[in-house]
Amino acid sequence: MKESVSYNEPKPQIIKDFLTYITTIKGKSPRTASEYYLDLRMFFRFLKQQRGLANNTYLDDISITDIDIDFIKTITLSDAYDFLMYTAQDRPARVHADGSTIGLSSASRARKISSIRSFFKYLTDKAHLLEHNPMQSLEYPSIQKSLPKYLTMEESLTLLDAVDGAYKERDYCILTLFLNCGLRVSELCSLNLLDIKENQIRIIGKGNKERILYLNEACVDAINSYLPHRISPNNSPENFGALFVSRNHSRMSRNTVEKLVKKYISQAGLDPSKFSAHKLRHTAATLMYSNGVDIRTLQDVLGHQNVNTTMVYTHINNANIQEAVDRNPLSHVKNKK
Repeated sequence: MKESVSYNEPKPQIIKDFLTYITTIKGKSPRTASEYYLDLRMFFRFLKQQRGLANNTYLDDISITDIDIDFIKTITLSDAYDFLMYTAQDRPARVHADGSTIGLSSASRARKISSIRSFFKYLTDKAHLLEHNPMQSLEYPSIQKSLPKYLTMEESLTLLDAVDGAYKERDYCILTLFLNCGLRVSELCSLNLLDIKENQIRIIGKGNKERILYLNEACVDAINSYLPHRISPNNSPENFGALFVSRNHSRMSRNTVEKLVKKYISQAGLDPSKFSAHKLRHTAATLMYSNGVDIRTLQDVLGHQNVNTTMVYTHINNANIQEAVDRNPLSHVKNKK
């Protein structure tokens, strides 16, 4: 189950102030702010239900517009752990790999903890509405880390060869930038014409952090082939100067790009349930690291704040080495003596 939220949905003033802070001061994207709100909304709905303060028995119908600092001052660390117990054992979720449908994943629960911790830290350290932060010791659940899925070199070429249709120049350029530059979907959607300067491209990443990437021959060729076919965007401010434009003359959205990638993954004979636009970012990183790009440079290319995030690609390389050894035709030969 995935919650949704309207931009104009009534919110408690104390939460509105927090969301304003994380977007204007901390530089979080509107999408991230929305996710923070969804997490906090569920948390406060749960607390009101547990305390018998809600008229509705169904949690998702409970209003939190009356949440204020007096209510928040009554919240304890035990309340947070009770909430996490609910999300782990009782909260309806999407069907899991084992077929179960109850309990959010550890990654989803970790995100909710992050939202709660950030909110209470803001109230304590920035807004100075709390003298003590009750969530300072709130721990994250352990998350099983798996290696990112990615396309092989051959699969990447097959994907590019699958591009066709009325917008093939645009779509080929999008896939080429994903596979060569390791862009996030949001970064690609926000690109403008003025961000391209000869063989360089300006990227605005998470937290509005800017980085400059050099475009290789394939990217330059793909961009030059696409630009004569670029659809002119309409006059809406959000579409001004957009590099990638949809057929309705608006800036291509995240959802549109993700569907586009899924379409070509299917056309290439690959598994669309296994690969996505974000997996193309993993593909770019894996191919670069496997071909000699050092981890610090790769960190800069991907726009990772912490090198530990980038280190996952060293494990991918180790997995490749293991696979290479296992594929040796002598790998199953045992001593018969």
